Amino acid sequence: MVIGKVIGNLWSTKKDEQLNGCKFLVVEVEDKQVNGQNITRRLIAIDKVGAGVSEEVLIAEGSAARMLDERHTLPVDAAILGIIDSVEINRG
Repeated sequence: MVIGKVIGNLWSTKKDEQLNGCKFLVVEVEDKQVNGQNITRRLIAIDKVGAGVSEEVLIAEGSAARMLDERHTLPVDAAILGIIDSVEINRG
C-alpha cells in the first residue's frame, strides 16, 4: 500500500460495466528520490471510502486493488481503501 493525495476527480460515461457506480479520483503519489528529488506519479484510483480532493489516502495497487469485488475481477490497478487522519514517523 502507498500514501497519496487526492488532486482531482475523473468522470467516464463509457467504461467497463463492472465499473458502473464507481467513483474515480486522480491521486498523486511520491515515490523514490532521484538526484535528491522526489519523483511524483499520478494514479487513477477507484474510491471505496468517500475521499475528496486534498485528502491524504491509503491506496492499494495491483492485484490487491481488485480484491474489493467478491469475484476479484474488477479491472482496476489502484483503489482508495482509507482516508488518513494522521501519520507518525519516528526517525530516531
